[in-house]
Amino acid sequence: RIRSGCEALDRLLPTSGFARGTLVEWLGVGSVSCSGAGTLALLTAREALRGGGPLVVIDRGRVFYPPAAYGWGIDPAAMILVRPTSKQDEHWVLDQVLRCSSVAAVLAWPDRLDARTFRRLQLAAEMGGGLGLLVRPQRARREPSWADVRWLVQGQPVQGGQVLSAGWGLRVELLRVRGGLGAGSGRGLERGSVELEIDERAGTIHEAHRLPLATKLATPASDRRRARA
Repeated sequence: RIRSGCEALDRLLPTSGFARGTLVEWLGVGSVSCSGAGTLALLTAREALRGGGPLVVIDRGRVFYPPAAYGWGIDPAAMILVRPTSKQDEHWVLDQVLRCSSVAAVLAWPDRLDARTFRRLQLAAEMGGGLGLLVRPQRARREPSWADVRWLVQGQPVQGGQVLSAGWGLRVELLRVRGGLGAGSGRGLERGSVELEIDERAGTIHEAHRLPLATKLATPASDRRRARA
C-alpha cells in the first residue's frame, strides 16, 4: 500500500492507503491549479517514490511547477517531465507510462476522458503496477470513472485552530472507493470528509483543529460594558 502523505486522509481509506497498480482521481473545485488537488496528488507521489522508480509528470496544460515539487521533498533527479501538445498524445503517453513497471507514479491533468480511454488507462496501471494520479476539474464528477479512489478537493481560508503565517485550508471529501484491489471490481462506498491546513513554507499538512464559532465571535456582556465606559 502507498500512503497519501497525510494521516487524516489515510484514516478515510478502508486500507489506510492506495493499492499499487490503480488510478486515483483528485477532482478540484474551481481552478484545478488553485484547488489544492495537485498538491495532495504530489504528496501521494512523494510517498510512492519511497519504493523506488521515477515520478513521470505529464503536463499538457503547463500547470506543473517543478520547484514546488522540490519544496515538498521530491528529488528533481527522480522526476521525468513530459509536455505533449495534443489530447491524443497525452492519452497515448499516459497509457505507455502507466504500463511501465519501472515507474513509481504518474501525475497528470487530463481534462476529459471517455469511458473507453479511462478503462484502458486503468488496465495499463494494473499491468505496470505503479500509481496513476489524475488531477481533474470538478465537472468530471458526472463522468464514468475507473479510478480506485475518487476525491473532491476545495480550497478554503483557514479559520481558527492554528492560523499559519503561510498556510491555507482544504476541504477534502472521499466521494467513493471501490472494494477489492482492482479499480474495476466491487461497489463504490461513500466515506467522509476532512478539513486540512497546509503550510507550504514548512512543507507540512495536517488536519485542521477549528475553534467553535461561538468562541471566536461571542464577547461577554461585562466586557462590552467596560468598553463603553
